[in-house]
Amino acid sequence: MALSLYVDSARWRKHIDQLAGTYPGIVPVMKGNGYGFDNARLAEEASRMGVDTVAVGTTYEAARVKDHFDGRVMVLTPHLRGEDAVPLPDRVIRTVASVQSVRDLVGTRVVVSCMTSMKRDGITQEDLMALRGSLEGVRFEGFSVHLPLDHPDGGSPTDEVSQWVERLGAAKLPLHTMYVSHVSATGLNTLRERHPHTTFRPRIGTDLWLGDHGAMVARGTVLDVVPIARGERFGYRQRKAPADGHLLVVSGGTAHGVGLEAPKTVRGVMPRAKGVARAGLATVNRTLSPFSWAGKQRWFAEPPHMQVSLLFLPGEVAPPQPGEQLDAELRHTTTHFDRVVLH
Repeated sequence: MALSLYVDSARWRKHIDQLAGTYPGIVPVMKGNGYGFDNARLAEEASRMGVDTVAVGTTYEAARVKDHFDGRVMVLTPHLRGEDAVPLPDRVIRTVASVQSVRDLVGTRVVVSCMTSMKRDGITQEDLMALRGSLEGVRFEGFSVHLPLDHPDGGSPTDEVSQWVERLGAAKLPLHTMYVSHVSATGLNTLRERHPHTTFRPRIGTDLWLGDHGAMVARGTVLDVVPIARGERFGYRQRKAPADGHLLVVSGGTAHGVGLEAPKTVRGVMPRAKGVARAGLATVNRTLSPFSWAGKQRWFAEPPHMQVSLLFLPGEVAPPQPGEQLDAELRHTTTHFDRVVLH
């Protein structure tokens, strides 16, 4: 049995089409685990949308997506000198973040990344004159800016993009197209009004594929229900049951991403207090699982196994039957589902 993602396909596609209508020139982003859907499925969905370009994370992802999408495929990770050579078709666009990389990719389609407040990669203002003399050897597709999600100091994403447009224009660099990430629809309209001779193309992933949370639900299948008495040992580490109850064996383990969590940015007194409380519970082997039954999120009985999770259900709660499914709150960008069911 499986860890499954059930999708209301009509509702999901309605959201996708509405968002695409809000963001003209959208470039759908598909990378990593395909936001839980798989990149190949998202590439086929992009074909249904009728877009001309999609974006992926790496050259390895591009090599797979190219077989499911006939348009242009942009690789977001910048080219690195000496990287593994992955056979790719001519319609693949490489991102470059240095003048040297531009010179390395003679004859290739390229987008030039500009350094932003993200401080992750990109050319700087000091590179512009050298860049102008290097673009002749490549098939230049435009510039790109990748902005942060949060702006705690009150910075404006629109103004940051505008500053780059002005710098590039002053350096007399071709400015027909700029690809942007994390700019709102309102911000994009402002940019189009300020710079009517530049086409701004939004690259969107999370909000496109996962923007309507109600269109999808993750569920793990109950594989077994085992009665257990207080003090009875169980599991890999032979811990003692805290009370009479049942052990639920549920599909979904570390191989799926269950129980794995990325570090989070925590702000404010209450979120920090909750974080401290969770850490304190974890030190006494009390960790909430993502699975729910009878209206409550249930505790892991022990850390999840590779393919399954072991949950503890108190004796006063009627257990599910093998074959029933438990709803699960999972992070889609880190979860590998056994199957995605569109209905």
